[in-house]
Amino acid sequence: MKQKIDIINTSEYIEVVNVWEASVRATHDFLKEEDIEYFKPLILNTYLDAVELRCIRNDTKKIVGFVGVAEQNLEMLFIYPDYRGQKIGTSLLDYSIEHLNVRKVDVNEQNEQAVGFYKHYGFEVISRSELDASGKPYPTLHMELKK
Repeated sequence: MKQKIDIINTSEYIEVVNVWEASVRATHDFLKEEDIEYFKPLILNTYLDAVELRCIRNDTKKIVGFVGVAEQNLEMLFIYPDYRGQKIGTSLLDYSIEHLNVRKVDVNEQNEQAVGFYKHYGFEVISRSELDASGKPYPTLHMELKK
């Protein structure tokens, strides 16, 4: 069943950041607490305005997964932990490829589940950086859609 993709209003940014934080805490065990605290205000005050946002909501209209895209790059894809395994990530990725023309994604190398997810959908590693985009020591894989 294909889930309904919805837009996100700026008034919902706090909810989006809450989904981001819950997802990161569930999947990015390599991040330090200070890194999460560092990124949180940047996401809320800068990053969300820099991307085209879409989401999937639950039955009570709460955001349970979202995606952010800029210039054919999948900048963010986060799912609330209780909703993982329900094809929400797949629905958001398919939508991003079909409607937002996503062709690239950068993934933390240590986030093996995400790397596997993107490889499964036809992304291949084209290069690697020792540092993430913020200059933090988290190697990043630069992937491109090959199908």
